[in-house]
Amino acid sequence: MSGSRRQRGEGQLGCLVGVVFMLIGVFIAYKLIPVKVRAAELRQEVVDQAKAAGMRGDDKIMYAILKKAEEERLPVSAENVNIRRGANTISIDVEYTVPIEFPGYKYNWSFHHHTENPIF
Repeated sequence: MSGSRRQRGEGQLGCLVGVVFMLIGVFIAYKLIPVKVRAAELRQEVVDQAKAAGMRGDDKIMYAILKKAEEERLPVSAENVNIRRGANTISIDVEYTVPIEFPGYKYNWSFHHHTENPIF
């Protein structure tokens, strides 16, 4: 009988450890997923601006990217955006780092959005 009690207790401890790991995973996802979604929104803006580059100047492209970054609460400034035009292409790079605070730890998540498109 004492053996079955011990097994039952080990099962509860294992379940508790599993729940703790699951909660840690949920907390990490809670912190990271919104940042990833906002970064994806900015990346889409970069792609859209590159596609419309034939009708827009670099200053308007820069403004649109910075405005979107501000809307998404991402730490992007003009120094983080590099717009280069070739004979028939445009290349846009946006590099920035988002600090994510965890209890007792700060993670710096770096992003680099690059797109290159022909200019029509």
